[in-house]
Amino acid sequence: MRYIIHENLNKSSYLWDTTLAMIRTFKLTLEYDGTDFNGWQVQANAPRTVQGEIEAVLSRIFDKGRVPVIGSGRTDSGVHARGQVAHFRVKTPMPPDEILRALNHHLPRDIVVVGAEEVDSSFHAQLGAVSKVYSYTVLNRRYPSALERNRCCFFPRPLDMKLLRREAAFFVGRKDFRSFANVDPSRTGGTVRTITRLEIRKSGDFIRITIESDGFLYKMVRNIVGTLLEVGSGRFPPGSVTTMLLARDRRAAGVAALPQGLCLEEVKY
Repeated sequence: MRYIIHENLNKSSYLWDTTLAMIRTFKLTLEYDGTDFNGWQVQANAPRTVQGEIEAVLSRIFDKGRVPVIGSGRTDSGVHARGQVAHFRVKTPMPPDEILRALNHHLPRDIVVVGAEEVDSSFHAQLGAVSKVYSYTVLNRRYPSALERNRCCFFPRPLDMKLLRREAAFFVGRKDFRSFANVDPSRTGGTVRTITRLEIRKSGDFIRITIESDGFLYKMVRNIVGTLLEVGSGRFPPGSVTTMLLARDRRAAGVAALPQGLCLEEVKY
């Protein structure tokens, strides 16, 4: 199967013999800096989203109308990704490595395709995910960082690391996370989720919190991290996490941590 790359200042398209082409499914692994995006999902009044940028480039590559791109899940404004996964279906003979090269040629610098592969037509980036891994980075010192300001949450108050880790352990397991989600339970199939890992590591002034779960509710990670920071700094007493979980009321828990410290690290299938 042969295709032609046609490039000029205004347009780049891949032309192929349609008699040889077939509809195929491609899986993308994406890295992006969420600073200047209005989140992942295309929205009517959001001028710039990650999904929108990728779909626009795919439309240009394949010289056709909208090519829908389905992500493993949404990320909010300002949230980053090292391992977001998405898929799309298109009629083309192009090999995955050429699709990767074409996407990276045309995408803006704050989105990079780090992997592209052809997968079975049954693959679904969102419905097929069995777990996701997020990290959250906190800068814990008296002054902020000019260089890392879009990659971490600046938290100047002292933190009790032993207490932080002790309280974090109460989140692990199958729990009702209604107190830690800005969500209507009737629209999400309930608020029970299973956290399989919650690790807290400190390196210098930076604290990295890693959370893995079979699913995350809206703002769940940021609400968990924000609560832990308030517990670790003494705003809430020891044992508060258990009380908050049992309350099943968003008002019982702490405030959400800022979005820029959050990064989607990996999606597992």
